[in-house]
Amino acid sequence: MSAAPSATLAAAPASARPTRSRSPVLPITIGAVLVIAAGFAVPAWLLTILLFALFRAMVVLGLIVLLRAGLVSFGQALYFAVGAYAVGFLSRAGVNDALVRVLAGALAAGALGLVLGFLLRRYRGIFFAMLSLAFSMILYGLLVKSESLGSTDGFAIHATTYAGYAPDRSSERFALLVLSSVVAWAGAIAVALYLRGTLGRLAEAVRDNEIRVEYLGASVAMAVHVKYVIAATLAGVGGALAAMVIGHVDPAMAYWTNSGEFVFVMILSGSGSVFAPFLGALVFELIHAVATHYSPGAWRIILGSALLAAIMFVPGGLWSLMPKARRS
Repeated sequence: MSAAPSATLAAAPASARPTRSRSPVLPITIGAVLVIAAGFAVPAWLLTILLFALFRAMVVLGLIVLLRAGLVSFGQALYFAVGAYAVGFLSRAGVNDALVRVLAGALAAGALGLVLGFLLRRYRGIFFAMLSLAFSMILYGLLVKSESLGSTDGFAIHATTYAGYAPDRSSERFALLVLSSVVAWAGAIAVALYLRGTLGRLAEAVRDNEIRVEYLGASVAMAVHVKYVIAATLAGVGGALAAMVIGHVDPAMAYWTNSGEFVFVMILSGSGSVFAPFLGALVFELIHAVATHYSPGAWRIILGSALLAAIMFVPGGLWSLMPKARRS
């Protein structure tokens, strides 16, 4: 009896045999090191694009976690803004340390996601998407009406320090690149390990047949809730990084168009790997920069055309074009 499984496995084709998956730590670390190394050589404008791509990719990384379970959120700007305003509150209180700011953004957004998740985990499809959008627009309205938070103008963020070290103006951008790269490195590894774990692998089963998942003894509501909190936390981290990079927070961070841009990048990227959001975000920022520079009155048309082309010709996202691209 014990020899039967071995015989069956031996008879199976090589492509059908289980293989030991490679650890994601090394390739993600190499990617982070390459981004930091690029900061030494690229011009200032490209350094800024890298910074924008990194904080945007953190939000999209969370969207991919949801997408694996068949969920699309049009309200991630809610948590993006919460993370940014958490940095703003700390800045007003005189707390400028980078690590504290990032943790505050993650905790504030994650805590809100935990609370709202009890409601959102009951919905699927368009109801999930639009309900998440509704909460985002509620926050936008509250921020616009709140004079103590700067109303439509928002307020400025003080310069970031790093364990007491305050870089001068010439090296401030590079210091932010190192910070963003390290945070992105940690986030990408955490998501990759999560997707390889039990809850992460449960995502596709939840998407395909929730009833069977329940029959197997797993809680679909809990699985969705966990994914929602992860996505909220990553969006909060992205918002915290954005506040430090831009040096200013305002209600537009919670507006629905911001959520739409995150979904745009997700579609452009694809969901095949944790590397995909970073590739898609970089391409998005390059298209945005070129379009606004050469055609400031029609940049939205150019971005829309790029999205249309991606949907028509690369439905799997840019990552699907990578040689030997594999799901991770």
